[in-house]
Amino acid sequence: MGLTKSEIFTSKQNRLALLFKALAHPARMAIIQQLLKMDTCFCGDLVSELGLAQSTISQHLLELKKAGLIKGTVEGVSVCYCIDEKTWNNVKSEVESLFISCSVKNKCC
Repeated sequence: MGLTKSEIFTSKQNRLALLFKALAHPARMAIIQQLLKMDTCFCGDLVSELGLAQSTISQHLLELKKAGLIKGTVEGVSVCYCIDEKTWNNVKSEVESLFISCSVKNKCC
């Protein structure tokens, strides 16, 4: 989405689109599910669990972190990743609100 086009949408619409874009990859969904299951995790743990290359996992972690869905804490020479609870709860609330406000009326041709 071009910078000028994003201006015609609300900040909430732009934020949800960014979050959905970050989640729109099966590897990222698997990473999120693993972090939710384990609470915290190192990149090496994710490599072992998911069977993807370390560089691939790192790239996906970067995208999830840029979207604010996860955060990382440096522990020695490694980074420990976890779900950003504040962002996660906001996303959950916004998605629930989206589905509640949009009821399907079945009036499609």
